[in-house]
Amino acid sequence: QLQASGGGLVQAGGSLRLSCAASGRTFGSYYMAWFRRAPGKEREFVAAIGKSGGSTTIDNTVKGRFTISRDNAENTMYLQMNSLKPEDTAVYYCAADRDVKYGSNWWSSYVYWGQGTLVTVSS
Repeated sequence: QLQASGGGLVQAGGSLRLSCAASGRTFGSYYMAWFRRAPGKEREFVAAIGKSGGSTTIDNTVKGRFTISRDNAENTMYLQMNSLKPEDTAVYYCAADRDVKYGSNWWSSYVYWGQGTLVTVSS
């Protein structure tokens, strides 16, 4: 089970840190990722991280502003979001899968999903 938190209302240029807490004792066996869905738009990839945290993939739209990380001892993944823009407004979802058979940036690779946390960036 995945529980996303940390969303909220922030002004453009501000920062937020999202967390995704996982239950169970095999967190380190899963690839993890963040996706988002803006109002009226399709779900889109944000960032992914390997099982040990040693490899990350960041979408070009947020590269240089967002950082993904994980703490396997705490069963938690993070998304540090800096220099937020109004176009970052969306519901952010965390996802997990053991294999990501279709690629780490494709939503259908992930079986487990959190409930989403809303990020609103005002201009």
